[in-house]
Amino acid sequence: MKIRYLMLHAYGMGGTIRTVVNQANAMARAGHDVEIVSVVRRRNKPQFAIHQDVRLSALVDQRQGREPDSLARRAWRRLRGKIVPRGEFAAEYFTERVEKAVMDYVSALPDGILVTTRPALNLIAARRAPKSVVKVAQEHMNLTAYPDTIRQEIVRHYGGFDAVAVLTKTNQIEYQEILPDTRIVQIPNAVHKVDQERSTQRNPVVVAAGRLVPQKGFDLLIQAFAQVVADHPEWKLRVFGNGPREARLQAQIDELGLSDNVALLGRTERLDDELAAASVYALSSRFEGLPMVMIEAMTHALAVVAFDCPTGPRDVLTDGADGLLVPPRDVDALAAALKKVIRDRGRRIDMGAAAAATARGYAPDVVMPMWEDLFTELLGGDRAHSR
Repeated sequence: MKIRYLMLHAYGMGGTIRTVVNQANAMARAGHDVEIVSVVRRRNKPQFAIHQDVRLSALVDQRQGREPDSLARRAWRRLRGKIVPRGEFAAEYFTERVEKAVMDYVSALPDGILVTTRPALNLIAARRAPKSVVKVAQEHMNLTAYPDTIRQEIVRHYGGFDAVAVLTKTNQIEYQEILPDTRIVQIPNAVHKVDQERSTQRNPVVVAAGRLVPQKGFDLLIQAFAQVVADHPEWKLRVFGNGPREARLQAQIDELGLSDNVALLGRTERLDDELAAASVYALSSRFEGLPMVMIEAMTHALAVVAFDCPTGPRDVLTDGADGLLVPPRDVDALAAALKKVIRDRGRRIDMGAAAAATARGYAPDVVMPMWEDLFTELLGGDRAHSR
């Protein structure tokens, strides 16, 4: 089957990019005709390995910089173009040129399966892709995380899809309530592999990873870790990722006197090694879709301490078995849970073993057949019935 994945920036970093690339690679290995189409291109090479049989193309090449600003383009951004609404988290990417390129691309597709991977692209595909194309929207974020401007457009236009794929059962219920006549399927993202080097639970290291943005709550984690260090000064927190909050977070670390215990280490290509060398994974997000780095940490038999934020952690973890869940944004509870696992290596070992077993449910050979079955059914011609 012919499958096209339309992504905002396939050459960048991030959980959605990684999981979509993993999916495309798996579909190519299974013998399908696969293409990744990147809306913009800002790097010479993709950051994640792409299978040799996956074609990669870009609609707008921005390696020499984005087009010069103008009054017309500023006006376009304020209005967010013809389709992309205000409130889309990546709305700044969608200049007039970029949005038009996406509309022209999807309008010209003759056939096959088109998988779009964020609200802006989903909305364009729903409104502009021909009926001859099987349209599947992927949602990598929970519905309640979106502002009203996005939710209203989802209600208005997602009925044009043959299927909307979400990551968790909680997401599925949310979307089904507002789209009762649309097929909503729950398919989790897959980790890249589950047979990973396991933590020995001997190193006094807590790891966290993600974009340095408010969503990930690293400011809350740093506050909590100040309490941890007061009782366990030998323990370290290592945060991997970059983003616009780096300077603010570093200032917080310095202000709390944690420079010897907390490090912002930027982006790494050796995250698996870093996870294997740690003893605890901390997830401090204010909201999530499905926290893939957390699940990857679980493949390394790491104990997990997480905010019970909407959505994702509770859809994966069983509190007290393979991780500890604490109330969202409760810094004191997060600190207490971290200290609980830090002072009990035996408990970390047991929780880590359970976490590794849970993570096997996100293996590629478990998840990818779900996609193949869905695509095969939709191509079978019973698309109207499947909605």
